[in-house]
Amino acid sequence: MKLNKAFIAAALVLGSLLASGLASQAQDNTNTPPAGTPPSGGMRGPGPSFEAISKRLELTDDQKPKVKPIIEDMQKQIADYRKDNPDATMADRRAKMKEIREAATTQLKDILTADQLTKWQQITARRPNGAGGPPPSGTPPSTNAPADAPKN
Repeated sequence: MKLNKAFIAAALVLGSLLASGLASQAQDNTNTPPAGTPPSGGMRGPGPSFEAISKRLELTDDQKPKVKPIIEDMQKQIADYRKDNPDATMADRRAKMKEIREAATTQLKDILTADQLTKWQQITARRPNGAGGPPPSGTPPSTNAPADAPKN
């Protein structure tokens, strides 16, 4: 009888260890990116989708087919540059991205209204922390001193 109890206890311990091992392995697999997904080495993607840009700029139905190839070409150029120049310095990358964005802006000037162009420039403007994209909405930039404080 004692042998049966010892065998059952050992089987329960072994079963629980096996079950917890399988559960942790299954949990580890959920965090693995799908095959073919590039690693996130700090490099950003080509930017927001055309749909997101279209909504932000409030493009008309006439403007969308004119703007879409310009945006897609800009994003392709950025992606190609990043792929072809993985060892480029940060200064070189910034200069090239600025060049690509300015070329797209030049093309868009003939299509967008003044208000849309201003929004486009906000979307593509570089923020002080180095991140591209639109500045956060609804919150003005913070300062450490009051607006009427004397400057030293």
